[in-house]
Amino acid sequence: MGRAGLYCCRMHEEITLTREVTAIQIPSGDSVTLPLGTPVYITQRLGGTFTVATSQGLARIPASDADALGIDLEAESRKREAAVRISDAPLEDQVWAQLKSVYDPEIPVDIVNLGLVYDCLLEEVGGQTIASVKMTLTAPGCGMGPVIAADAQAKIMMIDGIDDARVELVWDPAWNQEMISEEGRMKLGMI
Repeated sequence: MGRAGLYCCRMHEEITLTREVTAIQIPSGDSVTLPLGTPVYITQRLGGTFTVATSQGLARIPASDADALGIDLEAESRKREAAVRISDAPLEDQVWAQLKSVYDPEIPVDIVNLGLVYDCLLEEVGGQTIASVKMTLTAPGCGMGPVIAADAQAKIMMIDGIDDARVELVWDPAWNQEMISEEGRMKLGMI
């Protein structure tokens, strides 16, 4: 899919919210209400969420509120599911594919290519398949950590055959830019 297919045609264009939405303030991770009529600019649209610039700073709006931005996700969802679905692949490959659809709202590279995922293990416990992921953040004080981890867990839980997903934030080893993949470096203009 080309770059135009990944980004809303309304990127960096002023949008007026058509209804009130509850968003997450970046980088604090606090809940904030954006009232009807608030002007916003979509600065990033990755991983099923929208990072918007407001007069009060950046905020993250969930996909469930995309209609407030004037975006119809139903058709887009069908396309995304077809592109992401790799149901014939081994479960571990499916987990890694889902993790590649999770983004830090301030960085346009997925958490796998950023080098934030340290370990992914599938275990059979009591007849259930459990995915255990260890990941870190670019900065230990990032208030979005629990939100990003919850996104990863939710996306893993979408996989048929996964009964539980556990995403743990770890700090050892400390993340550094050398952990970014070549693909990630290219997206960030580092190569």
